[in-house]
This record gives sequence, structure tokens and C-alpha cells, in this order.
Amino acid sequence: MNNKSLPLVLACAAAFAVSACDKKTDTAQAPAAAPAQTMPTAAANPALLSPEAANAKAPDVYKVKLATTKGDMTVEVRRAWSPNGADRFYNLVKIGYYDDTAFFRVVDGFMAQIGIHGDPAVNAKWRPATISDDPAAGQSNKPGFLTFAKTGAPNSRTTQIFFNFGNNGFLDPQGFTPFGRIVDGEAVLGQIHRGYGEAPDQGALQMQGNSYLKASFPNLDYIKSARLIP
Repeated sequence: MNNKSLPLVLACAAAFAVSACDKKTDTAQAPAAAPAQTMPTAAANPALLSPEAANAKAPDVYKVKLATTKGDMTVEVRRAWSPNGADRFYNLVKIGYYDDTAFFRVVDGFMAQIGIHGDPAVNAKWRPATISDDPAAGQSNKPGFLTFAKTGAPNSRTTQIFFNFGNNGFLDPQGFTPFGRIVDGEAVLGQIHRGYGEAPDQGALQMQGNSYLKASFPNLDYIKSARLIP
């Protein structure tokens, strides 16, 4: 599998270097037999297989309730901060993309990353479904702010997003434009399990889905559902 297609958070050497984030695909690490998946699958929700149809323009401001395994958080998104990012997140939430998705990469003091779907068939459709970068709009990667992950290449955002734990302003000039922030339940973010760090292999997760995580990293936290709210 081409690792360049895997969304990553860092694009250049800094406190966390690209080499540390560029998790190599190593399916040999995955268990030979894994338990059945329990996440909403493409068979149950065909909209998950149609990125081209998820193209609605988001409202200027909207809120999303994230029900997690550690409690609920509410995110407020402002389209002016990152129009393409806000539109993509809006459409992903509308089709239920983030339901039962894991906080698979949680680095203490840095960020918590989600957005690889639990169904490999869904991942196969969304990996190439990139959106264009947004120009900086004066917002920084501060604690509680939500930003799309990307590779080192321009216009490489797809579905992965991350919550900033710390003041990660060094990401700002690299094209990581925040599109929202937690407005309720920020304490929940501090409770997300971070004992595995960067150990989960993104390639194995892309190809095997949640069955890989549940067998190998059972203590991970998940978004149980993500819904638009008034």
C-alpha cells in the first residue's frame, strides 16, 4: 500500500517529525483472526461509499455533538476559518461517517486523531477523495481546536481530523487550518485513552478496519456517534 495516501498530522520536521508519523503498513502485525466488525458498514449505509455525493455547502456556523466512550463533547464549526474543511466535516457528519471511529493516534501533550473508518470498504472510497487546502484565516492550533490532518503534499486532506491538546502553532504555517473548536465538554478530551501513543498501524487499520483495533488495542476510545445539532 502506498503510504503517501495515508493522512498524517505532521508535514515537516518539528517536535514530532514526519518519520515518526509516517506509520509503515505492516499487516504482519495484525492478528490472523479478528472478531467481527460492529460499526455501521457500507452495506447498511450506502452513502458511505459515495464521496462524490457528499458535497453540500455547510452553514456559516454549525454545531456537532460527539458522543464518545468517555462522554459528550460539542464542537462549533465556523466556515470562515476553513471553508473546504468545514464543508467536508459537515458532509461526513451528515452521512454518519464518524460513528464508531476510534481515537487511534493519541499523543500526550500534542493531539488526538480520528477519522479512519471501521469498514475497509469505506476507507477505500475515501482515501483518494481529497479536498483543496484553505488559506490561513487567523486561527491557530490551540487546545481544543479541531483541524484536518494531511500529508506533506498540498491538497491532501480527506477524512482524518485531530483535536489539539497543546499550543501547536508550529502547524499553522504548514497548512493545518483549524475549522472548529470544542465549546462544551472539553474535559472529556482530557480523558481520552493515550496509552498506545502512535502504536496502532494506520495501514492495518485502513485495510482491516475496527477489527484490527479491537483485537490489538482494546482500550482505545471511540466516537460512538456524531450528529448535527441546533
